[in-house]
Amino acid sequence: MVRRHAWVFLVTGLLLLLAPAAPTRAEGDHVAVARLRGIVNPPAASYIDRALSEAERSGATVFVLQLDTPGGLDSSMRQIVQRLLASTIPVVVYVSPPGARAGSAGVYITYAAHIAAMAPNTNIGSATPVAMGEGGEAQLSDEMRNKITNDAVAYLRGLAARHGRNADWAEQAVREAVNITEREALDRGVINYVAADLRDLLRQIDGATVTVAAPAGASAPTRPVTIRSADLPVDIVEMQPLESLLHAITDPTIAYLLLSLGMLALVYELANPGAIFPGVVGGLAILLALYALGTLPVNLAGLLLIAFAMILFLVDLVATSHGILTVGALVAFLLGSAILINTPEGAPFLAIAPGAIVAMTLLFALLLGVAVSSVWRAHRRRPAVGLPGLIGRRGVAREPLNPTGLVFVDGELWTATVASGVVPKGEEIEVIGVEGLHLRVKPAPRKLGDPALPVRRTA
Repeated sequence: MVRRHAWVFLVTGLLLLLAPAAPTRAEGDHVAVARLRGIVNPPAASYIDRALSEAERSGATVFVLQLDTPGGLDSSMRQIVQRLLASTIPVVVYVSPPGARAGSAGVYITYAAHIAAMAPNTNIGSATPVAMGEGGEAQLSDEMRNKITNDAVAYLRGLAARHGRNADWAEQAVREAVNITEREALDRGVINYVAADLRDLLRQIDGATVTVAAPAGASAPTRPVTIRSADLPVDIVEMQPLESLLHAITDPTIAYLLLSLGMLALVYELANPGAIFPGVVGGLAILLALYALGTLPVNLAGLLLIAFAMILFLVDLVATSHGILTVGALVAFLLGSAILINTPEGAPFLAIAPGAIVAMTLLFALLLGVAVSSVWRAHRRRPAVGLPGLIGRRGVAREPLNPTGLVFVDGELWTATVASGVVPKGEEIEVIGVEGLHLRVKPAPRKLGDPALPVRRTA
């Protein structure tokens, strides 16, 4: 019954994740708002593309992207920038709420918007590209590093020139990783507005004229649009459940937790064949983790060390290693966790939280201890079936044992030999050994409360 309910919950959850969200119902003049918070990655790029396309189809007057990001993948950032530049309606990037930031890839996305704005107590900058993957920055030659940096500078200066923003500061953000507050950004011409909230922003941009891409088939590639947004209704375009899941799991810490818990679930399934549910859940968790790790700078050695730890764990369940395999599994798991992600310099948001590594290592150690102690107790337990299981059992002598005769044990007649002395017929015996199909027995010790043995007299 429990397994059946577990399957129902699993299938229901998958259907909810795969079910698309209800389409945007607002039509005509309105403001479409999308919210991106977290790493810029493929799910984020897909979400922005969908939200902007829905805004264009529904006739939105302006599209506002509320942004709070530490940065992300160059490929996803360029995909978002290209989509914003191709928009047929005005696009506003609004770094909010207070305390948010537009770091690294967020700088390029902000510069790509027709209008850039920031909320109070926000910051923007640190747009220096960093190398990801095996070796990271250490594997880059000076020539290659200069090539990547110059490419980023040219790209950002081009976006600045397109929308009339400060190109010199943009170059500083790339070459020197400078960072400024919203007031400094406004004073230096990096952004157009500082707005307390969304409604304040819509009032400030009302009447602004921007140049957007013309719809397909138009005679000119671009057209001017004057924004009228002061009193328009706002329609929030949220992430769909699947988009939210895929975006969330690409966080390095969540991806690591999915990988670790998924492997532990598979180990449990292999150690307890037939459980099924842990195997299914573990398989799904590992597949999701592999998807997430595909967007992160993964160290293959770390991944192999974690897998090796799980193999040692499985072997330790069936082999007597006196703790050697257990210690080896813990060391391999801890080392693999520590080096799983190659965190580039300047991108701490790509690091796994140390607390997660400690927690998973302690959980792994706890499970190892429980499993190994269970196996050890099972090995020490007296067999309950088969011939070895007869040792310690009691029976009754069916004929005098002097020293050999028939005894009745576990519903069967056996030939038995008493270790010493003579056992009269009808007396209780205890099995002390098994030799083939022959039992070795002794008179059973009396238990508290047994009736007194009959006194036999001889003439």
